[in-house]
Amino acid sequence: MSPPTDPLPDIQLCLADEATFWPWRRWPEFANWPDKERTVVVLPIAGFADYGLGAGLDAEEAVLMSVLREASLRRSPDLAMLVIPPVRFALGPKPYCAFPIDPDAACELLEEVLGWVDAAGFSKVLLLNASPWNEEVTKAVGRDVRIARGLQMYCIQLSSLGLDFDPVRGGDRAKLKALLAALLGGDPALAGTGANVLAEVSSHLVSLLSEIRNHPPLAADGVLTTKTWP
Repeated sequence: MSPPTDPLPDIQLCLADEATFWPWRRWPEFANWPDKERTVVVLPIAGFADYGLGAGLDAEEAVLMSVLREASLRRSPDLAMLVIPPVRFALGPKPYCAFPIDPDAACELLEEVLGWVDAAGFSKVLLLNASPWNEEVTKAVGRDVRIARGLQMYCIQLSSLGLDFDPVRGGDRAKLKALLAALLGGDPALAGTGANVLAEVSSHLVSLLSEIRNHPPLAADGVLTTKTWP
C-alpha cells in the first residue's frame, strides 16, 4: 500500500511515516482496505511537561513519534499498519505538566477516537503511550473499549521499551537525553548514542507490532458471551 501521490504540500501534522499515516488516506481507500482484520491501527498518546531534559514541553511526542516513525520504516512490507495523529492532551498531575485534562475527559477523548477507528472497520488497535501519568488510563480505556465495542485492544507504554519519562520511578534518563540530542541536534557525542537508542527501541517496537499483527482475531467478532448460572 503506497501513500497518496498528492498529499497536502508543506504540512506536517506530526512526525510520521507518510506511508502509514492515517490522515494522508482518502475515505474510499478505507472502504476497500485489504485485510482489515490484520492491520494494526496505532493511537499514540503524549502529554506536555518539562522534565528537565533540556528539551521543549513536547519531548514526549518528539520521542514517541520518532520511535514510531522509525519502526514503521523498519517494518516488513507485510506488516500493515495505520498511525493516527497523536492525542496531545492527557493527564498531568505534576506542577511541571502543561495543558492537563481531568481523568474523565482523558478517557472520553480516547474512547471517541477509538469509535472512529471502529466505524472505519478496523479491529486491532494499539494504544502507544509516552506519558507516565497516563499508563493506567490507557489500560482502563483499552479494557472498556474491548468490552463495549469488541475491538482487539493492546497497550504499550514507552516506559516498557526502556524510555521512561517518570523522573522518580528510576527510568534511564541518560538514554532519553541521548535520544533527544539525536532528534533535536544536541551534543554530537550524545547524538551518536541516541541514534543507537532509536534503532534499538524501534526494532523492539517492530517485533511487538508483528506479534500483534500475527495474533489471532478475537472469537465471535469480539462479542463477549454472557455467562449464566443454573
